[in-house]
Amino acid sequence: MKKIINKKQNKNEPWFKWLTRELNSYEAFQDFISGKNPLDVAEDFISRNSIAISEVFEDFDEEDKDTLDQFLKLTECEMHVFRILEKQIELRKKVRFVDFKKRKN
Repeated sequence: MKKIINKKQNKNEPWFKWLTRELNSYEAFQDFISGKNPLDVAEDFISRNSIAISEVFEDFDEEDKDTLDQFLKLTECEMHVFRILEKQIELRKKVRFVDFKKRKN
């Protein structure tokens, strides 16, 4: 977890902070607009950052692996939250409210 990437940042930046910063600055939505799917966008990101990522793996240890596993779990949880919200929004569109007190004459 204490590994560093020296790219536009200080030498003590942990790899996960570097990764988060790079992902947040990556223009993925431009790729989505052009029709790329999320897997292709992810592969492009990895390709563009392959040198820095290979530097991370040089000293990757068990603590780093544990950190990565936790990030994977958190990311999966976030995906499920978004899917649940998406379903709830779709259900709201389908629900019709009926006022049983009003009667047609």
